[in-house]
This record gives sequence, C-alpha cells and structure tokens, in this order.
Amino acid sequence: MTALYTAEATASGEGRDGRTRSSDGVLDLELSVPKELGGPGGEATNPEQLFAAGYAACFHSALRVVARRAGVSADDSTVTARVGMGPDGNGGYGLSLSLRVGLPGLDRQRALELAEAADGVCPYSNAVRGNVEIELEVE
Repeated sequence: MTALYTAEATASGEGRDGRTRSSDGVLDLELSVPKELGGPGGEATNPEQLFAAGYAACFHSALRVVARRAGVSADDSTVTARVGMGPDGNGGYGLSLSLRVGLPGLDRQRALELAEAADGVCPYSNAVRGNVEIELEVE
C-alpha cells in the first residue's frame, strides 16, 4: 500500500502516565492510567480514549461515504466507539470494540446495511478485522 497520509506521534514519560505529541504539535496531551486500571484517572486522557475518538471519526466518515453512494442522507448521523481493555487469557491484554451507529430517519434494517457497508470501507475496521471482534449496533 502507498500511504496517502502518515500521522506521527511520540509518547514519552512513563508510557500510560506520560505525554503524547504529534509531529506537527497539533496534538499534545498528558496521559494518565484510568482509575479502573489502578491509576489516578483525573483530567488526562488515555490510549483507549484516543483510539475510540479516532475510530469513531474514521467510521463516521466511512458511513457518510456509503450513505452518499446509496443516495441516503446521513446529515444527522453519529457514531460512538467504545474501546475496552482487559486480560486476554494468555498473560497479556486485549481490546474489545463496539460501534453504535445513529442514522435518524432510517429503518433499522437499512441503517444496519449501511453500517455493515461502512465496516467494509473503514480503514480502522479493516486494520483490526481478524484480531478484535467488533460489535456493531444501530439505533
């Protein structure tokens, strides 16, 4: 694959209790381990929140593309991504993913068809397919 765009970010400090910064400086965030994982939580973000935000935005773009191709309005659409992290049973950790798609004004079946089509187009979905099960639901 020839990359059309490459994002670059560097993490420093203590990993999950550190900082991450994009090469252009637009993203510059403090990181903190969530309370649920034994950390202090607080005002800082964490890798799972960043992944959820990126996945939701990318999937939403894919959803709008497939809706436009199908001649369907996705003007009020939303995508909420949930990224969970926990033990994988092999001594490491794994992720769980769920995507909740809102397509107001469409019946559930048509919304599900568009969400499934977006799942086939979205680069994030394509990257994790076969490694992480994605739960896809429509409102």
